[in-house]
Amino acid sequence: MNSRKKIMHIEKNNINGKSRNHNSCDVLITDASVVIPKLGIIRTDILIENGKIKDLRKSTGNVHGSKKINANGKYILPGAIDPHIHYGVYTPINEAAQTESRSAALGGITTVIRMMRLSGSYKNIESQLRASKGTHYIDYSIHASILTSNQVKDIPYLKSVGINSFKIYMNLGAELKHISMDLEPGTYDTTSEEVDMTDDLISMIMMEAGKMDSTVLVHAEDPVVCSDRIRKRREIEEKEETVNKLSNNTMKISRLKIWSDCRPPSSEAECIGKAAAFANKFHPKLYFVHIGSAVAIKAILAEKRKGNCNLFIETCPHYLTHTVEFDDLKGKVVPPLRSKSDVQYIWSALNFGIIDTIGTDHVANRLSMKVGRGDIWSALSGFPGTATMLPILLSKGVNENRITLEKVSEVTSYNTSRIFGLYPKKGTIQRGCDADLTMVDLDLEQRVTPDLLQSYSDYTIYNGCRIKGWPILTMVRGQVVMHDGQIIGNTLGHGEFVARPVHDVES
Repeated sequence: MNSRKKIMHIEKNNINGKSRNHNSCDVLITDASVVIPKLGIIRTDILIENGKIKDLRKSTGNVHGSKKINANGKYILPGAIDPHIHYGVYTPINEAAQTESRSAALGGITTVIRMMRLSGSYKNIESQLRASKGTHYIDYSIHASILTSNQVKDIPYLKSVGINSFKIYMNLGAELKHISMDLEPGTYDTTSEEVDMTDDLISMIMMEAGKMDSTVLVHAEDPVVCSDRIRKRREIEEKEETVNKLSNNTMKISRLKIWSDCRPPSSEAECIGKAAAFANKFHPKLYFVHIGSAVAIKAILAEKRKGNCNLFIETCPHYLTHTVEFDDLKGKVVPPLRSKSDVQYIWSALNFGIIDTIGTDHVANRLSMKVGRGDIWSALSGFPGTATMLPILLSKGVNENRITLEKVSEVTSYNTSRIFGLYPKKGTIQRGCDADLTMVDLDLEQRVTPDLLQSYSDYTIYNGCRIKGWPILTMVRGQVVMHDGQIIGNTLGHGEFVARPVHDVES
């Protein structure tokens, strides 16, 4: 009986591609301070084989690694995941994947989940998947935005190809119906469509997602409230412009404060309640994207107290660092930047585990596009941010004693992987999982510039800021794609599409 058990164990190891030699591996990382979510920080060596974690050992003096990396005591986190990134909107995916996955890798990101917006049927998604193949430095997955009743019918098909999360833009309706669409591969003419996200459409999406055991991502803003406030504010500005011309008197008001007032946190709270009511009825998991106000978080907590536990909260780095006082068109975003007290509340909610994940809402546009005609109404919403996600958390969070490294590993990897069906392939550091690793140097200080971040975007809201704490190595499935701020030349195309959910790690 004992002999049979031993033979079965050996066969299992061979099936999973593990070497028969217990003391050899493809990559050996020595002297690492490994941050393991929910367990803590351990000083250990990491053995990697066939792109997977083979073992964690405190002493590997007799281990042979084809390649060795001395961490010199530096911290290694599970590879960061950006669950909220837009690319393929202003440049076609075959080009955008190269620039934005490169920027993400420089920021220690090992997997991104793209927010996809297509016209017509998602059964035409194959052209996007083909164009994506071979163009990423890091791994990638997809959320599909459901914009019409016909696309609701595509949800079962999307799940069959490994896409199991669907976005609802509750902010689209009334006078705010326009949304930019993803480009067809190889084309450059940007397009937009009108979307009316009615209660009936929301109900259909939630019902189908519930049947499929899927996750619904929600952009929660009430378009009726926002439309009304925007219209009234623009009427006031027209009157003020006439008065100022006659009196030669102008009064400077923060443009981002105006934007925030036009899209108030109360409009988020109202939609949060509506979305939660649908979720209670149809039972999909509900993931609220880019939450940046105390009012919105309290609204979600109120719904949780009613018994709906499948509600998750994402915030973004800019809600941790910027307020309406920034007063620069580069900071226009939806939902808007908020107050100093909101920033403090978000940090507290992050520290106490109320916020589940960090996503960047990264948008790869150019400054000439972004600023429009130089006013808050024509400026584009959204800005780049994937490369600065982890540095901001390290600099403003860990180094300023707001959060721990363990918390960083949870909100940038572990929680995200569990919510979106990537765990245990990704999101932790344990035997059998992908060797997706991010090594960080908490003492490294750099001045942020667009050139440093290497996105298609030629600006950043952190331009000129000195940030202390940066990734110095990004590894995806055992392959180093970034080292000391440089992308490794032969790694373009290493990134693979990750179908979700995944279940490929030994129990």
